[in-house]
Amino acid sequence: MRTSFGSLSSRSIHDDAHERLRNAKPLVPNALAGKFTSAGTGRNSRALVVVSVVAAVTFYLYNSQTVPVTGRRRFNFLSDALVAQAYSRAADAIVRQVEEQGGHFLSDWDPRTMIVQRVMKRLIPVSGMDDLKWEVRVIADSRTANAFVIPGGKVFVHSGILNVCRSEDALAAVLGHEIAHNTASHAAERLSAAWVGNLTAGSLFFLAGALPGLALFGLWNVIGGYYLQDLLFYLPMGRKQESEADYIGLMMMAEACYDPRQAVGFWQRMETIQRLGGHEVPEMLSTHPSNEHRIAKIEEWLPEAMKKRMNSDCKATSAFADRFREALRKRRPVVIEL
Repeated sequence: MRTSFGSLSSRSIHDDAHERLRNAKPLVPNALAGKFTSAGTGRNSRALVVVSVVAAVTFYLYNSQTVPVTGRRRFNFLSDALVAQAYSRAADAIVRQVEEQGGHFLSDWDPRTMIVQRVMKRLIPVSGMDDLKWEVRVIADSRTANAFVIPGGKVFVHSGILNVCRSEDALAAVLGHEIAHNTASHAAERLSAAWVGNLTAGSLFFLAGALPGLALFGLWNVIGGYYLQDLLFYLPMGRKQESEADYIGLMMMAEACYDPRQAVGFWQRMETIQRLGGHEVPEMLSTHPSNEHRIAKIEEWLPEAMKKRMNSDCKATSAFADRFREALRKRRPVVIEL
C-alpha cells in the first residue's frame, strides 16, 4: 500500500505542477505577442513597405549621376563637401598613428617631398579640383610602397613608393590614380552604396515579419551573409573604382605632359614585388584588380592617352623629368625652384 500510495502522490503532484504552468499568467500578454509576430505581415504594413520601396527607387533614380571622364552611371547622394567633412579627422588620426608608431614625416624641404609636390603641382590643374586646398605629407618609410589621398585633398605618400617609381612619370601615374579617386567621388559612392544596402536588407527582413525576419537575420549572420555581400557587391565595386581611377589617372597624367607608358613599367615592378613578397591575393577576394589585369587595361588605353599627350603643349616639361632621372641614377638631391 505504501508503494501504491507513494506512486499516486507523485503523479498527483506532477499533474498539479503542469496545471499550474498551464494556468500561469504569461510574461508577455497574448495580444502584444500577436502584434509582434504579425508585424510587417499586415495589409497596412505591407502597404508601408511598398510605398517605402517606391520612394527608395525614386530616390535612387534622382541621385543617379555620371562619373567625370568615364561617363559611368552610378548612385551617389552625398556631396564632396559632406564627405570631406566626414573624413576631416582621418588625416589627423593618420598623423597620430605614424608618430605613435615611432615614424615621422619628411620636411617640406626634403628632396623627396619636393618631388611629390612638383608632380602634384602639374596634376592638380588638370584634375578639375584645383580649387581644393591640397596638403602633401611624405612618410619616411622606405620599406612601404604606398600612397593614398583622403577626401578633402589630404595626400599621404610613403617614401618607399619613390624607389619603385624610379621616374617622375611613374610617380605621376601613382598620384594621378589617387587624385582620380577624389575626382570621381569614389568615397561618396561607397558610402551611398552601403546606405542603400543596409536599408534594403532591413526592409526585406521587416517584410518577412518580425519573428521570421529575426530568424532570417540570424541565418544571414550564420552563413556569413555579410561576407557574401562583400564578395558579390562591395569587392566588385571596389575593383571597378580602382580600374576607373587607373583610366582617369592615366588620362590626367597624359594631359599634364607625363609619359603614360611609364605606368606599365610601374605596375610590372609592383607585380614583381608582391609576387616575391607573397602578398598576392586572388582578384575576386580583393578590392583591387590583379596587377596583370591592370597592366592589360592600361596597355589597352595607351593609344588614347598618348593622343591626349600629343594634343598638350609638353615641350617645356621634359627638362625636369631628365633631371629627376639623372638625380635618381646618381643618388643625389634634385634642386627645385617652386
